Amino acid sequence: MPAPRPLKPPLKSSSKPPIVLCLSGHDPGGGAGLQADLETLAAHGVHGVGVITALTVQDSRNVRRVIPTDAALLAEQLNVLLADVQPQAVKIGLIGDAAQLPVIAAVLARLGLPVVCDPVLRAGGGTDLVAAAFPAALRRALLPQVTVLTPNAAEARRLVPDAADLDACAAALLADGARHVLITGGDEPGETVVNRLYSAGNASTSGPIRHEWPRLPETFHGAGCTLASAIAARLALADAPVDAVATGQRWTQAALARAVAIGRGRRIPGRIPPPSARIAS
Repeated sequence: MPAPRPLKPPLKSSSKPPIVLCLSGHDPGGGAGLQADLETLAAHGVHGVGVITALTVQDSRNVRRVIPTDAALLAEQLNVLLADVQPQAVKIGLIGDAAQLPVIAAVLARLGLPVVCDPVLRAGGGTDLVAAAFPAALRRALLPQVTVLTPNAAEARRLVPDAADLDACAAALLADGARHVLITGGDEPGETVVNRLYSAGNASTSGPIRHEWPRLPETFHGAGCTLASAIAARLALADAPVDAVATGQRWTQAALARAVAIGRGRRIPGRIPPPSARIAS
Protein backbone atom coordinates (compact mmCIF):
# COMPACT_ATOMS: atom_id res chain seq x y z
CA MET A 1 0.00 0.00 0.00
CA PRO A 2 1.29 3.47 -0.76
CA ALA A 3 2.36 5.55 2.20
CA PRO A 4 -0.28 8.06 3.33
CA ARG A 5 0.29 11.57 2.14
CA PRO A 6 1.54 13.94 4.83
CA LEU A 7 -0.96 16.48 6.07
CA LYS A 8 -0.48 19.96 4.70
CA PRO A 9 0.42 22.59 7.29
CA PRO A 10 -2.35 25.07 8.05
CA LEU A 11 -2.39 28.16 5.89
CA LYS A 12 -0.88 31.17 7.59
CA SER A 13 -3.00 34.29 7.57
CA SER A 14 -1.22 37.41 6.40
CA SER A 15 -2.63 39.36 9.31
CA LYS A 16 -4.27 38.52 12.61
CA PRO A 17 -7.75 39.98 13.10
CA PRO A 18 -8.47 42.21 16.08
CA ILE A 19 -9.75 40.30 19.10
CA VAL A 20 -12.46 41.24 21.58
CA LEU A 21 -12.76 39.46 24.94
CA CYS A 22 -16.43 38.92 25.82
CA LEU A 23 -17.73 38.28 29.31
CA SER A 24 -21.36 37.36 28.78
CA GLY A 25 -24.14 34.97 29.68
CA HIS A 26 -25.32 32.08 27.54
CA ASP A 27 -28.72 32.34 25.85
CA PRO A 28 -29.81 28.91 24.52
CA GLY A 29 -31.86 30.62 21.80
CA GLY A 30 -28.92 32.65 20.51
CA GLY A 31 -30.74 35.97 20.60
CA ALA A 32 -28.60 37.54 23.31
CA GLY A 33 -25.48 36.81 25.32
CA LEU A 34 -22.26 35.37 23.97
CA GLN A 35 -23.72 34.20 20.67
CA ALA A 36 -24.95 37.73 19.95
CA ASP A 37 -21.47 39.03 20.73
CA LEU A 38 -19.67 36.58 18.46
CA GLU A 39 -22.03 37.09 15.52
CA THR A 40 -21.72 40.87 15.78
CA LEU A 41 -17.94 40.79 16.05
CA ALA A 42 -17.60 38.39 13.12
CA ALA A 43 -19.71 40.69 10.95
CA HIS A 44 -17.13 43.42 11.62
CA GLY A 45 -14.17 41.20 10.81
CA VAL A 46 -13.26 40.92 14.49
CA HIS A 47 -12.56 37.65 16.31
CA GLY A 48 -14.40 37.11 19.57
CA VAL A 49 -13.11 35.08 22.50
CA GLY A 50 -15.47 34.58 25.38
CA VAL A 51 -16.02 33.33 28.89
CA ILE A 52 -19.57 32.54 29.95
CA THR A 53 -20.53 34.35 33.15
CA ALA A 54 -23.84 32.55 33.62
CA LEU A 55 -26.02 29.81 32.19
CA THR A 56 -29.65 30.77 31.75
CA VAL A 57 -33.02 29.14 31.39
CA GLN A 58 -34.79 31.34 28.85
CA ASP A 59 -36.54 31.59 25.51
CA SER A 60 -37.30 34.47 23.16
CA ARG A 61 -39.94 35.73 25.60
CA ASN A 62 -38.26 35.91 28.99
CA VAL A 63 -35.54 34.62 31.31
CA ARG A 64 -36.68 32.11 33.91
CA ARG A 65 -33.44 31.38 35.76
CA VAL A 66 -29.79 32.52 35.93
CA ILE A 67 -27.04 30.18 37.17
CA PRO A 68 -23.79 32.13 37.76
CA THR A 69 -20.41 30.69 36.84
CA ASP A 70 -18.33 30.07 39.96
CA ALA A 71 -15.98 33.03 40.46
CA ALA A 72 -12.94 30.78 40.89
CA LEU A 73 -13.72 28.96 37.66
CA LEU A 74 -14.22 32.29 35.88
CA ALA A 75 -10.80 33.46 37.10
CA GLU A 76 -9.13 30.23 35.98
CA GLN A 77 -10.69 30.44 32.53
CA LEU A 78 -9.60 34.05 32.09
CA ASN A 79 -6.05 33.41 33.29
CA VAL A 80 -5.55 30.52 30.87
CA LEU A 81 -7.19 32.32 27.95
CA LEU A 82 -5.30 35.58 28.42
CA ALA A 83 -1.97 33.81 28.70
CA ASP A 84 -2.55 32.73 25.10
CA VAL A 85 -4.39 35.59 23.33
CA GLN A 86 -4.06 39.34 23.42
CA PRO A 87 -7.38 41.14 22.88
CA GLN A 88 -7.73 44.73 21.73
CA ALA A 89 -10.97 45.46 23.59
CA VAL A 90 -13.35 43.96 26.15
CA LYS A 91 -17.14 43.65 26.07
CA ILE A 92 -19.02 42.93 29.32
CA GLY A 93 -22.63 41.80 29.31
CA LEU A 94 -24.56 39.89 31.95
CA ILE A 95 -22.52 39.38 35.12
CA GLY A 96 -23.63 36.29 37.02
CA ASP A 97 -23.36 37.70 40.53
CA ALA A 98 -21.42 40.15 42.69
CA ALA A 99 -18.75 37.53 43.50
CA GLN A 100 -17.53 37.84 39.90
CA LEU A 101 -16.93 41.59 40.12
CA PRO A 102 -13.48 41.49 41.82
CA VAL A 103 -12.30 38.89 39.28
CA ILE A 104 -13.45 41.01 36.34
CA ALA A 105 -12.08 44.23 37.83
CA ALA A 106 -8.65 42.65 38.31
CA VAL A 107 -8.58 41.44 34.70
CA LEU A 108 -9.58 44.86 33.37
CA ALA A 109 -6.87 46.54 35.44
CA ARG A 110 -4.29 44.09 34.13
CA LEU A 111 -5.29 44.50 30.48
CA GLY A 112 -5.75 48.26 30.37
CA LEU A 113 -7.91 48.03 27.23
CA PRO A 114 -11.01 49.84 25.98
CA VAL A 115 -14.04 48.36 27.75
CA VAL A 116 -17.68 48.41 26.72
CA CYS A 117 -20.08 47.46 29.52
CA ASP A 118 -23.74 46.67 28.87
CA PRO A 119 -25.18 46.59 32.41
CA VAL A 120 -27.75 43.82 32.00
CA LEU A 121 -29.99 44.13 35.05
CA ARG A 122 -33.40 42.96 33.85
CA ALA A 123 -34.55 40.75 31.00
CA GLY A 124 -36.64 42.28 28.25
CA GLY A 125 -39.49 40.06 29.40
CA GLY A 126 -39.39 41.67 32.84
CA THR A 127 -37.41 39.22 35.01
CA ASP A 128 -34.89 40.78 37.40
CA LEU A 129 -31.49 39.22 36.72
CA VAL A 130 -29.46 40.62 39.63
CA ALA A 131 -29.84 41.20 43.35
CA ALA A 132 -30.95 44.58 44.68
CA ALA A 133 -27.45 45.49 45.89
CA PHE A 134 -25.77 44.58 42.62
CA PRO A 135 -26.07 47.90 40.71
CA ALA A 136 -24.18 49.82 43.40
CA ALA A 137 -21.51 47.11 43.56
CA LEU A 138 -21.07 47.23 39.79
CA ARG A 139 -20.64 51.01 39.88
CA ARG A 140 -17.92 50.77 42.53
CA ALA A 141 -16.02 47.85 41.03
CA LEU A 142 -16.10 48.40 37.28
CA LEU A 143 -17.02 51.93 36.20
CA PRO A 144 -13.54 53.40 36.81
CA GLN A 145 -12.30 51.11 34.03
CA VAL A 146 -15.21 51.40 31.58
CA THR A 147 -14.75 53.28 28.32
CA VAL A 148 -18.38 53.15 27.15
CA LEU A 149 -21.32 52.22 29.39
CA THR A 150 -24.51 51.39 27.46
CA PRO A 151 -27.54 51.26 29.79
CA ASN A 152 -31.05 51.71 28.49
CA ALA A 153 -33.14 54.30 30.28
CA ALA A 154 -34.55 51.85 32.81
CA GLU A 155 -31.10 50.48 33.63
CA ALA A 156 -29.69 54.00 34.03
CA ARG A 157 -32.43 54.81 36.53
CA ARG A 158 -31.81 51.59 38.40
CA LEU A 159 -28.07 52.25 38.54
CA VAL A 160 -28.71 55.73 39.98
CA PRO A 161 -32.07 55.43 41.77
CA ASP A 162 -31.86 58.83 43.46
CA ALA A 163 -31.25 60.79 40.24
CA ALA A 164 -33.83 63.37 39.22
CA ASP A 165 -33.61 62.58 35.49
CA LEU A 166 -31.49 60.79 32.90
CA ASP A 167 -29.03 63.69 32.69
CA ALA A 168 -28.40 63.31 36.41
CA CYS A 169 -28.03 59.54 35.98
CA ALA A 170 -25.35 60.08 33.36
CA ALA A 171 -23.55 62.68 35.47
CA ALA A 172 -23.36 60.24 38.41
CA LEU A 173 -22.09 57.39 36.22
CA LEU A 174 -19.43 59.65 34.70
CA ALA A 175 -18.44 60.75 38.19
CA ASP A 176 -17.96 57.07 39.07
CA GLY A 177 -15.30 56.86 36.37
CA ALA A 178 -16.98 55.82 33.10
CA ARG A 179 -15.51 57.86 30.25
CA HIS A 180 -18.65 57.77 28.10
CA VAL A 181 -22.25 56.85 28.91
CA LEU A 182 -24.67 56.02 26.10
CA ILE A 183 -28.23 55.95 27.47
CA THR A 184 -30.43 54.28 24.89
CA GLY A 185 -34.09 55.12 24.50
CA GLY A 186 -35.54 52.01 22.96
CA ASP A 187 -37.49 51.33 26.14
CA GLU A 188 -38.90 54.88 26.28
CA PRO A 189 -42.17 55.93 24.58
CA GLY A 190 -42.30 57.85 21.30
CA GLU A 191 -42.12 57.35 17.56
CA THR A 192 -38.40 58.19 17.57
CA VAL A 193 -35.75 56.38 19.59
CA VAL A 194 -33.37 58.91 21.12
CA ASN A 195 -29.99 57.70 22.34
CA ARG A 196 -27.85 60.18 24.27
CA LEU A 197 -24.07 59.99 24.53
CA TYR A 198 -22.56 61.74 27.56
CA SER A 199 -18.80 62.12 27.81
CA ALA A 200 -16.53 63.00 30.71
CA GLY A 201 -15.54 66.65 30.64
CA ASN A 202 -18.41 68.00 28.55
CA ALA A 203 -21.55 66.69 30.24
CA SER A 204 -22.20 70.02 31.97
CA THR A 205 -21.16 72.27 29.08
CA SER A 206 -22.07 71.10 25.59
CA GLY A 207 -24.47 68.41 26.79
CA PRO A 208 -25.00 64.97 25.30
CA ILE A 209 -24.74 64.01 21.64
CA ARG A 210 -28.22 62.99 20.48
CA HIS A 211 -28.66 60.11 18.05
CA GLU A 212 -32.20 59.71 16.73
CA TRP A 213 -33.54 56.59 15.01
CA PRO A 214 -36.99 55.74 13.65
CA ARG A 215 -38.75 53.31 15.95
CA LEU A 216 -39.23 49.94 14.32
CA PRO A 217 -42.57 48.17 14.83
CA GLU A 218 -41.21 44.98 16.38
CA THR A 219 -39.84 44.25 19.83
CA PHE A 220 -36.35 42.75 20.08
CA HIS A 221 -34.37 40.27 22.14
CA GLY A 222 -30.62 40.92 22.19
CA ALA A 223 -30.58 44.48 20.86
CA GLY A 224 -28.47 45.75 23.78
CA CYS A 225 -25.93 42.93 23.45
CA THR A 226 -25.69 43.62 19.73
CA LEU A 227 -25.11 47.35 20.18
CA ALA A 228 -22.48 46.94 22.89
CA SER A 229 -20.62 44.33 20.82
CA ALA A 230 -20.73 46.52 17.72
CA ILE A 231 -19.18 49.39 19.69
CA ALA A 232 -16.53 47.03 21.08
CA ALA A 233 -15.75 45.82 17.56
CA ARG A 234 -15.19 49.37 16.38
CA LEU A 235 -12.95 50.13 19.37
CA ALA A 236 -10.91 47.01 18.57
CA LEU A 237 -10.59 48.36 15.03
CA ALA A 238 -9.10 51.54 16.55
CA ASP A 239 -12.08 53.88 16.17
CA ALA A 240 -12.28 56.73 18.67
CA PRO A 241 -15.04 56.11 21.24
CA VAL A 242 -17.43 58.76 19.87
CA ASP A 243 -17.00 57.38 16.35
CA ALA A 244 -17.37 53.79 17.59
CA VAL A 245 -20.66 54.69 19.27
CA ALA A 246 -22.02 56.34 16.12
CA THR A 247 -20.98 53.52 13.79
CA GLY A 248 -22.13 50.85 16.24
CA GLN A 249 -25.60 52.41 16.35
CA ARG A 250 -25.89 52.60 12.57
CA TRP A 251 -24.90 48.96 12.23
CA THR A 252 -27.28 47.87 14.99
CA GLN A 253 -30.20 49.78 13.48
CA ALA A 254 -29.63 47.90 10.22
CA ALA A 255 -29.45 44.59 12.12
CA LEU A 256 -32.74 45.37 13.87
CA ALA A 257 -34.35 46.14 10.51
CA ARG A 258 -33.33 42.61 9.43
CA ALA A 259 -34.61 41.00 12.66
CA VAL A 260 -36.08 37.52 12.48
CA ALA A 261 -38.53 35.57 14.61
CA ILE A 262 -37.01 32.30 15.83
CA GLY A 263 -39.76 31.50 18.33
CA ARG A 264 -42.97 32.84 19.78
CA GLY A 265 -41.50 35.88 21.49
CA ARG A 266 -39.48 38.89 20.47
CA ARG A 267 -37.44 39.05 17.27
CA ILE A 268 -33.66 38.70 17.33
CA PRO A 269 -31.42 41.10 15.38
CA GLY A 270 -30.26 40.04 11.93
CA ARG A 271 -26.59 40.17 12.80
CA ILE A 272 -25.50 38.03 9.86
CA PRO A 273 -26.04 40.42 6.96
CA PRO A 274 -26.81 39.33 3.39
CA PRO A 275 -23.74 38.89 1.17
CA SER A 276 -24.32 42.23 -0.52
CA ALA A 277 -24.29 44.17 2.76
CA ARG A 278 -21.24 46.18 3.74
CA ILE A 279 -20.25 47.50 7.14
CA ALA A 280 -20.31 51.30 7.31
CA SER A 281 -17.00 52.65 8.52
